Amino acid sequence: MPAWWGTRNEVSVRLRQEFDAMRLTFGDTFKLKVPRRERDLMAWEGDVEINLSILRANQRTHRLRIIYPLDYPNRPAEAYVLSPEIISKKHQYEDGQLCLFNPRDGERYGWNPATSTAVTVAAWAVQWLYAYYTWRETGTWPGVEERVDPNTPLPPRYR
Repeated sequence: MPAWWGTRNEVSVRLRQEFDAMRLTFGDTFKLKVPRRERDLMAWEGDVEINLSILRANQRTHRLRIIYPLDYPNRPAEAYVLSPEIISKKHQYEDGQLCLFNPRDGERYGWNPATSTAVTVAAWAVQWLYAYYTWRETGTWPGVEERVDPNTPLPPRYR
């Protein structure tokens, strides 16, 4: 089965839309990393600047990686902070992936395969960074952390 993005010679419509949306939203901030081997995953990488007074000028640049899973868009792209190293007890998985939404919240508040894109994930990752530094400074993670009962079953694609 070919990858969702097609091949180097026949790029899928979805990847063309993803590329155009990332360029329109972020300009040249993110570069698309095309896999060289079949087992590698396609990803966007780029440097974003977090403009908070609690960060010194040399601490503001953060390198992000947005990785497309093989079953994209049924599963959302994953976001990681490559540098500086960030290890958070809140809203971050053990492998460093950022927890950007609660799948139990459903498509209205989280990932929607029909309308969400890498732009969605990249924007959430930038918001996550601002929330992280706010939490470090105040002890409170901004925003709503849970919208539904944690016993609500996960949608099938997240099981």
